[in-house]
Amino acid sequence: MARIAVIGAGMGAMATAARLAVAGHQVTVYERGSTYGGSLGRFEREGFAFDTGPGLLHLPAVYRDLFVKTGKRRLEDCVDLVQVDPAVRHVLADGTAVILPGTSRGGVAAALDEAFGTGSGDRWAAVLNRARDAWDATRRPLLEEPLRPDWQVLGRDPYPAVRGSGLLRRRPPTLADIAARELGGRLGELLAARVREYGLDPATAPASATVLPYMEQTFGSWYVRGGMRVLATALYERCRERRVEFVFDAPVREVLAREGRAAGVLLADGTEHTADHVVCGADPRQLAVPLPPDGVPVGAAAGATRSTLLLALRGARPADTVHRTLVHSPGTQLTVLRPDDPAVRPDADHEAVTVSAVHAPAGPTTAAAPEPEALLDLAARAVPGLRERLLWWEARTPADIEAATGAAGGAVPAPSLAGAGGRLLHPANSTALPGLYLAGGWAHPGGGLAHAGMTGALVAGLIVEGSGFRGSQ
Repeated sequence: MARIAVIGAGMGAMATAARLAVAGHQVTVYERGSTYGGSLGRFEREGFAFDTGPGLLHLPAVYRDLFVKTGKRRLEDCVDLVQVDPAVRHVLADGTAVILPGTSRGGVAAALDEAFGTGSGDRWAAVLNRARDAWDATRRPLLEEPLRPDWQVLGRDPYPAVRGSGLLRRRPPTLADIAARELGGRLGELLAARVREYGLDPATAPASATVLPYMEQTFGSWYVRGGMRVLATALYERCRERRVEFVFDAPVREVLAREGRAAGVLLADGTEHTADHVVCGADPRQLAVPLPPDGVPVGAAAGATRSTLLLALRGARPADTVHRTLVHSPGTQLTVLRPDDPAVRPDADHEAVTVSAVHAPAGPTTAAAPEPEALLDLAARAVPGLRERLLWWEARTPADIEAATGAAGGAVPAPSLAGAGGRLLHPANSTALPGLYLAGGWAHPGGGLAHAGMTGALVAGLIVEGSGFRGSQ
């Protein structure tokens, strides 16, 4: 039995802790804040409740596997997980509204044909079929295995651009190129918007970013009743069942090293805690963690920031309301979440709405973050009568995210993607210091609830089975 110190109580860190504990190790989690969950925060006021981080889960199989492998109760025994259908409503800049069903390729094609003309659904399906090829080519090395030593091969874009499109003559195509050449016009904007939601700039993101809308359409989008914070609570309780110890209000100052390997952690109050292995579930740059040698990805993609508005509305949620709406606007990607969930509102005569705006890293098509009042104006395009229904609202800025999670500038990491010369990869789960590992969204395979959860399996495998671990078969 090894002693393991885990830095941070975010979802990736707790996923790692639970898997290591069930393998028989003594695990202690040191969290800088007063609670668990990382970005999966919660704000409550006057009977309203809001998620302050991710509002939906993609690839729920990651957490189903985690709960199966760490205890007797399945994920669905611990949380009420429901698929969101329709999957998304787009409100374009010209006022066009398009509702796309979940996981129904035929239904999506029919909706697109109706909105943009016959053949639109076929063009969309063709792009997602090519995205499926990219997914199949990279799913295992990018998501299910530790980052390979010859990671440079993942710098090549696996998206099979259409022959004769002119996209391969000068350089690999970007997502914006695919949207313009293979879809065109407003249909292409739907693809670009789905990628912007992850904090990526279509003008610089590789064509392989098409795997993100492919993943959503294939595996669906899921919501946990009571809010996504409930998922964090379920994972925390699973850790406690496996005898993981949590120490809150315990910021880590540095990782201790002795005889050339990780030996524990030094807390901000000066106390030392020894360990046989250390897992950093926070942004490794905040602790000056020794990353692999030069030439290996170190997370060059700094991550987008998000501004969030929490809106308390008078009046019942209309029965035909779509859970997620994307409002298209130049320079701003707005997501409006309107869950049909009695647990997040005081009664049936009120509604809780979350509005988030993604600000991608600097790029050719990005702009300055809009002010909260401007976000309210944009949100009104998704919520009729918003101003008249508004009781009160709270704004959460990138500075608030930094204060809650410790992420510099409130940055939110994007998922790892193949292509772009490897600049959208994240640091490997093993580091240059033996015994020190990286978990969570700032490590391979990157940000997002599902990807963070995957780090738990990867890091636990490396510690339990050694450096030869190559992922589950």
